[in-house]
Amino acid sequence: MSERREPPVEGMSEFFTARVETYEAHMLEYWDKVYELFADLLPEDAREILDLGCGTGLELDALFARKSDLRVVGVDLTPAMLDKLRRKPYAASLELIQGDYFAVPLGRERFDAAVSFETLHHFPYEKKLGLYRRLREAIRPGGVYLECDYMCDTREQEDFFLAEAARLRREAGLPADAFVHYDTPVTVARQKELLAAAGFGPVEELYNEGGTVILRAYRA
Repeated sequence: MSERREPPVEGMSEFFTARVETYEAHMLEYWDKVYELFADLLPEDAREILDLGCGTGLELDALFARKSDLRVVGVDLTPAMLDKLRRKPYAASLELIQGDYFAVPLGRERFDAAVSFETLHHFPYEKKLGLYRRLREAIRPGGVYLECDYMCDTREQEDFFLAEAARLRREAGLPADAFVHYDTPVTVARQKELLAAAGFGPVEELYNEGGTVILRAYRA
């Protein structure tokens, strides 16, 4: 009998569906206090919020604990994660969209702020840049984009992760547009470059510890 081999990478939605029951405990183990800091950094007057990769809503738990009058549009790829979010006490204040946030229409000057938490480190430069450009259009002038993500220390590490992701995709025979759960973090400098290229500015680095970084980008 041939030995069963695990796939080199898991599909994104399949990865999170398989872990939905343990997801919140895992995330809070690492980022419990970071969620609180993240919520504190949202501007006081922000009320209409876009959440990219909202998952089960852990960042929203922290936001709604501070501001009960928020209205949030949340986008996530995984139905099982959104099902759990719909059971949160603030669910009536949410508009949830199951889909690919690179393709879902985001509108124009619709939001006071946009947020993402530990989601964009799975994607290459060109995907992020296109999303950031659309994101800037979706935020009202004077608004902000608040991003917490896993970032690496050097360009050499960045190059390694991207090359390894490409190799695993080739071995699995995956098309370029298939979403897989494999980390491809970039440096803080690169992330700032991408946000600036999309028209954001200034971009502030507000937290950096153990590879977890919070950036706040302003929409002029």
